[in-house]
Amino acid sequence: MLSPLSADQVTANSITEMQKEKDELKNQRSGINAEIGQKKSQIGVLQNEQQKLNDQIKKLDFAVSDAEQKIEAKNAEIAQTTEEIETLKVEIAELMERIEKRNELLKDKARSFQENGGTVNYIDVLLGAQSFSDFVDRVSAVTTIVQADKDILEQHKKDKQDLETKQQQVEAKLNSLKDMKKDLEVLKVQLNNQIKEKNKLMSTLKHEEEQMHAETIEMAEAAEVLAAQEAAMAQAIALEKKRQAEIAAEKARQAELARQRAAAAAAANKSSGGGGSSTPAPEPVSAEPPASSGMLQMPANGRITSGIGQRWGTFHAGIDIANKAANVPIVAAADGVVIRSYYSSSYGNAIFIAHSINGQTYTTVYAHMSNRSVSSGQVVSRGQRIGTMGNTGQSYGQHLHFELHKGSWNASKSNAINPMPHF
Repeated sequence: MLSPLSADQVTANSITEMQKEKDELKNQRSGINAEIGQKKSQIGVLQNEQQKLNDQIKKLDFAVSDAEQKIEAKNAEIAQTTEEIETLKVEIAELMERIEKRNELLKDKARSFQENGGTVNYIDVLLGAQSFSDFVDRVSAVTTIVQADKDILEQHKKDKQDLETKQQQVEAKLNSLKDMKKDLEVLKVQLNNQIKEKNKLMSTLKHEEEQMHAETIEMAEAAEVLAAQEAAMAQAIALEKKRQAEIAAEKARQAELARQRAAAAAAANKSSGGGGSSTPAPEPVSAEPPASSGMLQMPANGRITSGIGQRWGTFHAGIDIANKAANVPIVAAADGVVIRSYYSSSYGNAIFIAHSINGQTYTTVYAHMSNRSVSSGQVVSRGQRIGTMGNTGQSYGQHLHFELHKGSWNASKSNAINPMPHF
């Protein structure tokens, strides 16, 4: 059978265990700080991507504005071309009227030629001259008439060509403007769709950045708790060493007193011839038992409303003690050093305490208090009042959320154990 540990062994083991916990806390804090650095780096990457997106959206906005200006310009050109078409319609109507008049004139001449024998009339006109001078005049007149007919025909042909050309040009210009406007409208739709996609991606990046910031804040809070635990553990080690030195000094003093008593008894026996009986050394007075037989003191009076384990899809790392009365005291579950006394967004008014019990380190957490009466680094005793039950932080009704961790507290709460068997 193994022999039980002596008090010196328990003390030594306690210091060794606390030193190991302190080193582990330092490693955990270094790991969290490294993760915080990574998160900040990722936030920087996200911010750079957002800046690039902002630049792209800005360019797209300019492109959309440019497309809108070009569409407005094309609308103005289309309106102008439409006015040209209306003007051309008037010109075409006038031209059609002239063409119609020429057609009638040509028809009349054709009928006259048919009725009078066509070109023979011109010969008759020439032969009917009374003198040479009259002949010259008649030749000139006939030439003028023939040339006029020829000019009419050529002008008639030219007007028709001009009409066809103008119609083709205006229709081509109008169709070209409509096509360009259509292309610009398609481009505008495409640009707006790209802007929508960029804005959607921007929203995603901003959400990721917000999450990164929230995670960084949580990690920073966890790192602060670990740093406080590390400092508290160092203080606890110093207190344990001081207590060990005091115990050793007291043992030495008691040993010296015992030696002195023994020497005095021996001297008395010698002087009396050894016949009398010696006075026995007094029995050491045993310490008074604790208020409760458990390792821990119940931290508050009330009803246990929730235990450790899965709750609402997440791990509930402690127990909840509810009490509707006013000014319900919260006490330290054991002797220890306050790791941290602060306000947390989730825990509300919270206190973390480090303990060394029988060579093992523990951490207790007291959350949702209305107030705190101890500060970080303070040494507390079992049963000492440290605050008042409340409803702060992420809490629903007045209660105390109490956690017990075997070893140090960490963000994942992997060291959490059920405190109920230890009361």
